Amino acid sequence: MKRAFFSKNQFDLWAFQSSKNGETYCGDDYYITHTDEYLLCVLADGLGSGEFAYESSHAVIEEVKRNQNKGVEALMDLGNGVLVNKRGAAVSVIKIYFDTREFVYSSVGNIRFFLYNPEKEKLVYPLPVTGFLSGRQQKYRTQRFKYEPGASFILHSDGVQLQGTKSLLKSCSPLEQKAQEIIEGIKVEADDSTFIIGSLLS
Repeated sequence: MKRAFFSKNQFDLWAFQSSKNGETYCGDDYYITHTDEYLLCVLADGLGSGEFAYESSHAVIEEVKRNQNKGVEALMDLGNGVLVNKRGAAVSVIKIYFDTREFVYSSVGNIRFFLYNPEKEKLVYPLPVTGFLSGRQQKYRTQRFKYEPGASFILHSDGVQLQGTKSLLKSCSPLEQKAQEIIEGIKVEADDSTFIIGSLLS
């Protein structure tokens, strides 16, 4: 089980991860990095659980780390390329550009992404492409979403079961409290679980 907190002028972010039944290997892996121009969040969920699931998700994350300056679709393609002869993984990539206040998003598989814009009181929930990355040729759907100051978002693997996502993101509770609410609802015996929850401050 691990948790991490990231904070900058433009955002606050919490990340949490736990393995199924406390196993040594977590089949999920994630990566968060930022520059003055963007925030990058990547979540990979290897098929199944255990060592071979970890091998797949970790391979994707390591490839993204080496190429983090590239665009979202290129990162998806590179992540797919390292999964030849591996078990495969669901993968989501989000790149948030501060100057244009824009999310660029692509996803294959059952990882969920929600964005809440407070002025419009609107919850954005793009549907990912079904399936998983496995090294085979794949089409990606890259989508763009504008965000407002004070917007919040969550990216999570299918081990996290959320109820009332809009209410959670809309809440004025501190980000740490929101993260704790999600953690308390996770059933560690069910699956590997990872989420990244964030607030855009400006």
